This record gives sequence, C-alpha cells and structure tokens, in this order.
Amino acid sequence: MAQGQQPIFILPQNTSRYVGREAQRINILAGKILAETVRTTLGPKGMDKMLVDSLGDIVITNDGVTILREMDISHPAAKMLVEVAKTQEDEVGDGTTTAVIIAGELLKEAEKLIEMGVHPTIIALGYRNAALKAQEILEEISMEASDRDTLMKVAITAMTGKGSERAKEKLAELVVDAVMQVEEDGEIDKDNINIQRIQGASVNESRIVNGIVIDKSRADTSMPKRVENARIALLKYPIEVKDLETDAKIRLTDPSQMQAFIEQEEQMIRDMVEKIKSSGANVVFCQKGIDDLALHYLSREGIMALKRVKKSDIKRIEKATGARLVTNIDDLTAEDLGEAGVIYEKKIFDEVLTFIEECKDPKAISIILRGSTKHVAEEMERALEDAIGVVASTIEDREVVAGGGAPEVEIARKLREYADTISGREQLAVSAFADALEIVPKTLAENAGLDSIDVLVDLRAAHEESPYMGIDVFDGEIIDMKEAGVIEPQRVKKQAIQSAAEAAEMILRIDDMIAARGFDVSSKDEDDMEGMGGMGGMGGMGGMGGMGGMPPMM
Repeated sequence: MAQGQQPIFILPQNTSRYVGREAQRINILAGKILAETVRTTLGPKGMDKMLVDSLGDIVITNDGVTILREMDISHPAAKMLVEVAKTQEDEVGDGTTTAVIIAGELLKEAEKLIEMGVHPTIIALGYRNAALKAQEILEEISMEASDRDTLMKVAITAMTGKGSERAKEKLAELVVDAVMQVEEDGEIDKDNINIQRIQGASVNESRIVNGIVIDKSRADTSMPKRVENARIALLKYPIEVKDLETDAKIRLTDPSQMQAFIEQEEQMIRDMVEKIKSSGANVVFCQKGIDDLALHYLSREGIMALKRVKKSDIKRIEKATGARLVTNIDDLTAEDLGEAGVIYEKKIFDEVLTFIEECKDPKAISIILRGSTKHVAEEMERALEDAIGVVASTIEDREVVAGGGAPEVEIARKLREYADTISGREQLAVSAFADALEIVPKTLAENAGLDSIDVLVDLRAAHEESPYMGIDVFDGEIIDMKEAGVIEPQRVKKQAIQSAAEAAEMILRIDDMIAARGFDVSSKDEDDMEGMGGMGGMGGMGGMGGMGGMPPMM
C-alpha cells in the first residue's frame, strides 16, 4: 500500500481469517486429531471412552458416533467429520469409527502431498477417482448373503468388542428374529423394532416379545390389569370436553342452569365412552388426555385405557395389531380396531410396563433388553442397535464382505495397480488413498497389542493368494475371514469409504477461513497436540481440549 494511504477493512474488527496453507493446516489437523480420538475404540479389542457432561452424567462407550455426539465439538472442520459419522449411523447403523479414521488418514496423506507441492485440487480429483474405483473393487470382492446363518454371523461380528460380547450369540438370535419379523417386501424400517432397556438383571434374561411393550401403565388403577382377546382402539382424539377456541362468556341466571350445564358436560363424556364401548373395544390407547370422569366410566365398563401414549408407540401398535389410528372419536368403528391375544401390565425392576402380546404376524416388535446396571444396559442397547442396522442392510442388499481389515487391504492393493495406469500427479493421490485405507487393519492390530507393520506386511502377502484374508486379533494370525465367519454388510464399507472421501475432499478444497469475532480456530503446533492437549485454541473441541474441559477427578 502506498505511503500515506488509509488501510481498508472489509471485515468487522476481531474477525479471524486464515488463508492458503495455514487454513489447510488447521483443518487437516482438526480432522487428524478427531480420528485419533476415536481410533482406539476400533475392533474387537477396542477400548472404551468415559464422557462426563456438565451435569455430571456419565457415558461409557466405544461407539464412534456416540463419542462424537457427546463431545460437543465446535471446530467447523471437525464438525464435518462428525457429520460423516452421523450419516454412517443413519444409513447403516455401524462402521462410524471406520468412516472417521479413514477420513482422518486421507487428510494426513493429503498433507504429505501438499508439502511435496501437489495442489489440493489435484489431490481432491485423485481421491474422487480412487473412491469410485474402490466401489467397483468392493463389488468384485462381495459375497452373496441369503440365509439365516449369514445374518447371525453379521450380527455377531457387529457386536464383537462391544459390552454385549459375553452374550452375543443370544442377542444375535433376538436381532435376527426381530428384523426378519418386521421385514415387508424386502425393506426394513428399524423404527418398528423397539428396544425396551431395563436394568437389574443379566443380559441372558433379555427376550423378544411377539408384539409391543410400552413404558406406560393403566390410566386408572380400578381398570382391569389384564385383558384377554383384546380389541384395541387407537385414538388421537382426547376423551374430554374440548376447550373453546374463542373467548366466550356464558351468563347463568338460575342455579338450575348451572346444574344443567354440568350435566351436559357429563353427558358428552358419557357419549364418548359409549361410542368406544359400542365399537367393541376393550382396550384404548389415547395419544392425548383422558378426563377423570371418562376414566371412571371406562373402568365401570371394564375397559383398559392408557393416556398420553407416545406417537412412536402408537405407530408400532398400529403395525403390530392392525389397528387404525382414529382422529375423531365419532368415526370409531369395529373395522378400526386391532387385535392381540393378551394385554397386561407388569412391573419389572422399578418400571411399570404394558405388554401387548400374541399378535398375528406383527410388523412391529419389541425386545426386552436387560443389563446389570444402567451403564451396562445403555451400552448393550447401542450394540443391539448396531446389530439391527447391519442385519437390516444385509437383508436389503444381500451383499456382504469379509471383516478383519480384509476389504481395505484388497482395495488398497488393487488401487495401487490402478494408480500405475494413471499419469501425472493424480497418480500420487490415488496411491495416497490406498495407503490411507490400510489404517483400518493397522488400527485393528495396534488395538490388539500387535506390531502393525508386521501384520500389514503379512496381510499384503496373503492377499496375493486370497482377497478374504484378514487379521484375527485374538490369536494375532492372518486367517481367511470368510471361513472364520467374520463378515460385514457391503453397505458398511461402501458408505464409510464414500463419505470419508467426500468429507476429506471438501476439507481439502478450503483455502480461506473467515471466523466471526469471538471464535478462534487457530491451533498450537502439532508437537503440542499429543493426546489432544492443545485443542484449546480450536474452539476447544467444545471444551474437550486435552480433556481439559472436563471436571477434575477428585
């Protein structure tokens, strides 16, 4: 700027701006640290994380997406990787840690190429082509899955290393039975499987209910506790006199008019109960409130009623019993009623539950999941949800791949062959993509206490013979994962590689960061970042800088 000229500010004061290499370095560093955070949880020998929130509530888990959600991350680039994990969870239900560590390793490999002088656009293009080629290779090494035995193996693989491992065969049986029961025309809605978590007993006491369990009790204790041959009415309409929507005044000139007014309200309630009775219903699930007087009349008629039932539970009851939700009580007829062999109320541990059982071919189902303590039961539930996701994906796609790092090593091997056919610097990006995928078997080996370099060398040699060779973390040997029954849905790997590549590509293309005042995305040197200490400057990862944001242990 010429001497004497006033500088021009186009951004508000205290706005942070990082351009070029500095912006790329900060973003890549955030991705690498996030990947390192969850990396130790991968595989059957993965460790758990304890997360304590500001209220002192504790979560103990090795589920990648749960860890990232609970960490309350604030760095913008790190948030993008959290989205990768959330997408993986929504699409497949498992493989969240795999997706994040691949994304982190892609950024790490890209950093090396940037230092060599390769432009980020070239790297992004190479990654995109490598991801497309990886999907093709994945199709080639996939196996067809069609029988129950395969579904059992998929469920057991998903639960190995989780808190549920000691009862994984029993839980796998429950998961496969539940998923196959709710399948409709080859599609599975996971919301139709309700997991009712109850502490206070061994996981071996978990069971499947041929119907629905809801955490509600009867609206009145004078109602029947058990109803055989239940005829079920589902109401969205409140069984009470509705308030007027407009302000109105009623002028009463005689005490008898007041009595007539009260009697009229009572008659309206009586008419509603009579409507329910005349439809043939002996059980009512109401999404809204039920008036005390209505409860009295329902009890007198021997009708069991539950009020303020959750919308999600109403939907499951519809699926399980064939009942139709009625929005206006005047429209209720016998055709709208659902059927169940028995409905009863039961107290388990310290929870009162209502069981709807003996349904004819229910397309919604409940699993009673037991655990000795609250934290054990919660981790069991997360493991069960992962297993439900992978079994559902396997039934829908009918494609599986070997586990134990076998697909990543095979894709990396073939990507290197593909890289040799490409000219220019893009070849370096494809080779870097191949190297990044090998982070999965390396991490599995490290988490099992094995030498990752030796394991990787042995794996590469074994893949010259078979694409199904993976690492047995229990014995430390390279074995055929297909024969060992360690298999995963193809969709888990497909989604993990695709979303990791897209997230890495998006982060690499950022060369300018403009942060509003009060938000600092700068970081210390990488040497100071050991064990995540030093993330304090990066928005502190939401107070998780070096776990410094957590309350001190007393």
